[in-house]
Amino acid sequence: MASLFKLVVTLLALLVVIGNTNAQLSTNFYTKSCPRLFSTVKSSMQSAISKEARMGASIVRLFFHDCFVNGCDGSLLLDDTSSFTGEKNAAPNRNSARGFDVIDNIKSAVEKACPGVVSCADVLAIAARDSVEILGGPTWNVKLGRRDARTASQAAANNSIPPPTSNLNRLISSFSSVGLSTKDLVALSGAHTIGQSRCVQFRPRIYNETNIDPSFAQTRQRNCPRATGSGDNNLAPLDLQTPTSFDNHYFKNLITKKGLLHSDQQLFNGGSTDSIVRTYSDNPNTFSSDFVSAMIKMGDISPLTGSNGEIRKNCRRRN
Repeated sequence: MASLFKLVVTLLALLVVIGNTNAQLSTNFYTKSCPRLFSTVKSSMQSAISKEARMGASIVRLFFHDCFVNGCDGSLLLDDTSSFTGEKNAAPNRNSARGFDVIDNIKSAVEKACPGVVSCADVLAIAARDSVEILGGPTWNVKLGRRDARTASQAAANNSIPPPTSNLNRLISSFSSVGLSTKDLVALSGAHTIGQSRCVQFRPRIYNETNIDPSFAQTRQRNCPRATGSGDNNLAPLDLQTPTSFDNHYFKNLITKKGLLHSDQQLFNGGSTDSIVRTYSDNPNTFSSDFVSAMIKMGDISPLTGSNGEIRKNCRRRN
């Protein structure tokens, strides 16, 4: 009987350990440990967006590029060192991912409010939500409790983030590989209602593709010369109608063949996603609610919880 009792106690202890390492994210994770967290992040984000409206889109993109590479673990935020190769110089991020200084500023403010409590991964998740809301989009309760990775993978970043040259099948399979549906793909692509893209990313589309509105192509060509290496970093809005407002105009643009990137127009090009694009173009509320669901789902990708990972003091380096 005594041995059975010991076995039960051991099993219960083991379950507690397993529970801690697989702890679920929750919306009230920091309610007691950092009550000023949300107001601190939001005021910093409002300040950043008031200085540069584009920054909201940049932060949402950082969250996407973090979550798609081994989960939402803040690995993207780590700087390269002589002995450590991070993800910032992977092809999808080099000279492209931006907003790291904004995350640094938010993290500093959060550290002042509650030192050593909130992860960089969670700071990024909240900042992405706030960016969408500040620019006129929906809001949602962010699930929290992620911890920060002590590793990063440039190779995984190169392979996991779908490039703007992707066709529809590649986009669907990239999202499917991290547990996101085709509907999630289309909804999350709607984040291209804000932000800018560089000429080097959309040059092939505006000069070589036929499923594009001719006057739109001509407009974009004015600031993006045909020759490679000329004006590569010149910017154009992903949504030519309301580039700093989070709305459903991105989908209206696709229907009129005014998607800026090849991967954008692939969502409305006679394929399986055309009907979803039409729905979002006609029903902004449906887009908003599906976008929120997809952002929450993306935020659930392989988080480090319990005793895994760490709470970084500085988002750019391991403790």
